Amino acid sequence: MFEYRNAFSRNIGWVSEEEQQRLKSKRIAIAGAGGVGGEHLITMARLGINNFNISDFDSFEVHNFNRQAGAFMSTIGRPKCEVMEEIVRDINPEVKIRSFPEGINESNVDEFLDEVDLYIDSLDFFALDARKLVFRKCEEKKIPLITAAPIGMGVAFLCFMPGKMSFEQYFCFGGYSKQQQLVRFLVGLSPSMLQKPYLVVPQKADFKAETGPSVPMAVKLCAGLAGTYALKILLNRGKVLSAPYGLHFDAYRNKLKKTYLPFGNKGVFQRLKIYIVTKLVC
Repeated sequence: MFEYRNAFSRNIGWVSEEEQQRLKSKRIAIAGAGGVGGEHLITMARLGINNFNISDFDSFEVHNFNRQAGAFMSTIGRPKCEVMEEIVRDINPEVKIRSFPEGINESNVDEFLDEVDLYIDSLDFFALDARKLVFRKCEEKKIPLITAAPIGMGVAFLCFMPGKMSFEQYFCFGGYSKQQQLVRFLVGLSPSMLQKPYLVVPQKADFKAETGPSVPMAVKLCAGLAGTYALKILLNRGKVLSAPYGLHFDAYRNKLKKTYLPFGNKGVFQRLKIYIVTKLVC
């Protein structure tokens, strides 16, 4: 028999009983239910969050097996939102989920962010239009948002808080082509570029084909870091590092970098990195 207090009792100690009840009442929106999105959703459910808005228009395929929490032989061809909702309800049958299986667009983004306390970005790296839409709406609605990207065998992390540097101020996408925006997104997410030395098959990072490699370790690291920041933001507890600051932890290289881009991608060194990366991938 499910009982909330018992199910999440092992959280107590790192959070108080009162904080656990506050977490229970929060609502988190997660756009994308595949790689990082699936792991974020499961991590947040096991933290004891009871309310979610999730979206994904895709279905599970065999090539998802290396990293996606809902990808199994039994789920091939099934909608990602549907599968992940079942998994979360198997953890907590009391959970309340609003599902958006059509994905996020101008017609439903306001509903997707309705009553949301935190947005966790889990969209595909190349889904820039949807990402810019959701980030802009979060800024308008004063919703904190975090993005934890699986870069190499590590995680690149950014947090955007209401009243602080915005997504556009940081990445500076305006007026650039999609290919150029993707480069700016990569270099902004990962200004330290810790992953670059061990990419053994560079052609697999193909910006023109909009494909790139990803490993399960990085996805797990993303969920851990994003989950920790979610806890801090939702409980208003602990120092929150927000843009223009970021974090990049690379487990393969045993390195952690705290990044600082006071001018975002407009900074001199960032512009140089963007130029170099553009020459390499575009």
